[in-house]
Amino acid sequence: MGLLALFRKTPSSANVAKERLRIIVAQERSARGGPDYLPLLRRELLEVIRRYVNVDPSSVQINLGREDGHEVLELSVALPQGRGAGPGG
Repeated sequence: MGLLALFRKTPSSANVAKERLRIIVAQERSARGGPDYLPLLRRELLEVIRRYVNVDPSSVQINLGREDGHEVLELSVALPQGRGAGPGG
């Protein structure tokens, strides 16, 4: 046993298991596309946006992430070019 081994702190098995679980949950969430309400939220936001601007549904991107301990919802809409892009002309 070396001298450095005495000062090295090994993580507890509970902390290792907790971190592994956190990684698995994050992978599952990203694999299935986020929370269950995200598709409904995307559809409703698209309906509201289309009242004012005629946009292609594929131009709306919604991302859910984590930043500084908070969940962040990011909405990106590619608006059409030029005047008269709204539903009323």
